[in-house]
Amino acid sequence: MAVHGTCDPKFQEVQSEFERNFRERGEVGASVCVTVQGKKVVDLWGGFAQAETQQPWTDETVSIVFSSTKGATALCAHILASRGKLDLDAPVVTYWPEFAQAGKANVPVRMLLNHQVGLPAVREKLPQGAYANWDLMVDALAKEEPFWEPGTRNGYHALTIGWLVGEVVRRVSGKSLGTFFRDEVAKPLGLDFWIGLPEDKEPRVAPMIAAKPDMDSLLTKELLTPGTPAALAILNCGGYMGATPEYDTRAAHAAEIGGAGGITNARGLAGMYAPLACGGKLNGVELVNSDTLERMSQVSSATGRDAVLVIPSRFALGFMKSMDNRRGQAGGRDSAITSEAAFGHVGAGGSFGFADPVAGMSFGYTMNCMGPGILLTDRGQSLVDATYRSLGYRSNASGVWA
Repeated sequence: MAVHGTCDPKFQEVQSEFERNFRERGEVGASVCVTVQGKKVVDLWGGFAQAETQQPWTDETVSIVFSSTKGATALCAHILASRGKLDLDAPVVTYWPEFAQAGKANVPVRMLLNHQVGLPAVREKLPQGAYANWDLMVDALAKEEPFWEPGTRNGYHALTIGWLVGEVVRRVSGKSLGTFFRDEVAKPLGLDFWIGLPEDKEPRVAPMIAAKPDMDSLLTKELLTPGTPAALAILNCGGYMGATPEYDTRAAHAAEIGGAGGITNARGLAGMYAPLACGGKLNGVELVNSDTLERMSQVSSATGRDAVLVIPSRFALGFMKSMDNRRGQAGGRDSAITSEAAFGHVGAGGSFGFADPVAGMSFGYTMNCMGPGILLTDRGQSLVDATYRSLGYRSNASGVWA
């Protein structure tokens, strides 16, 4: 597979691992981008956007990044907080009065971001296409009784976090989540990144190639158990995910699905995180102030057994922190290892974007051939590891790059 783009000689190992992904690790089409102090040091792409027709992956190709979208959604909330318009410690009902139903009147906004609110799914059967009906989804979540007492544990909100946080963004800003992200992040930074893809961009999208399910995975066993939060989250979402998923349809691309529907490439992910790697501001565009940036990078919830993912997990407010489960039990060793300072988000199949404010580095990786597991694949982790080694980091044996 031909690889195109540019790479600073200091980061040659990243290019070598990117090329190796195509030779040895089953990559079909992909992009990787790294910035240091706001400047691109790696900007590579290669392979096929469509394997059947051998249509090449170009610098214009974009794809669904699934849960990497959560970082964009969380950023919107933090922008409002940085501007003094949103108090993350205030009750959600301050901004969204209908959320008070089913005993949720005192839940603070921060619990929507750190997966503690207890709303990973909706119990009542949702109609086909519900994922594209914003009002239906937020009304259902406002009525839903939490699966656990909010604040007592955390469990991954695979899709619902997008409507929960997105509705607060909408109520506070007066703009839909996708519109706010476009106006306040993507346009000012010049990013090809959408939550709600315009129809004229559709020809640029590389369709996803689903991974075969890992039947030994602890999460797969949860998904096959009716009524579990994991099964409801994935199988009761109006058809977006599930046995015959609709995530690659025009309707899904157009919908503002803040938990999983973002469409971009590695340049878009790294570009979004670049200001956060540089103190919150880059090239005259300030996303957040220094206090907000500090709060964004801190661990806010962690557990030895995530109530949905059923593996140990660690989250900041809307972002993943380094998760090292390499020594976990069989079927539960999914990991995504960065430095302790870093924060970002992995997407289903292995996409990843994050900022590391200490290193002044941002990273993005996207692909169309989904890998197994629920965090990083060996393809994505190899690129992260090569990036840290290129920056002079020594080892990740401790569970974080040091």
